[in-house]
Amino acid sequence: MAADLILAPEVERDLAEASAWYEAQRAGLGEELLSCVDACIAVIRRMPEMNAAVHQQYCRGLVRRFPYAVFYEYAARTVTIYGVFHTSRDPDKWCQRLP
Repeated sequence: MAADLILAPEVERDLAEASAWYEAQRAGLGEELLSCVDACIAVIRRMPEMNAAVHQQYCRGLVRRFPYAVFYEYAARTVTIYGVFHTSRDPDKWCQRLP
């Protein structure tokens, strides 16, 4: 059974910015990014403990085809996603969102 999902409010902004950038590069590419992110999140929800912690109890799932990572926490059968970032960005950026 899939874990419950909570998205931090900033995640929608992350995805909107990334999707808009890819869409400007080629029509339809932004939708492909969102589809790949959705697939990554679905895997995380089914198997949240498969990714190793990268900072304290926070984990990172990698998005296929695109250089993006989904940063999340798994506790009490709930996955909380704090950010979806390009992998070349400063890793401290997503840590600033943690509670």
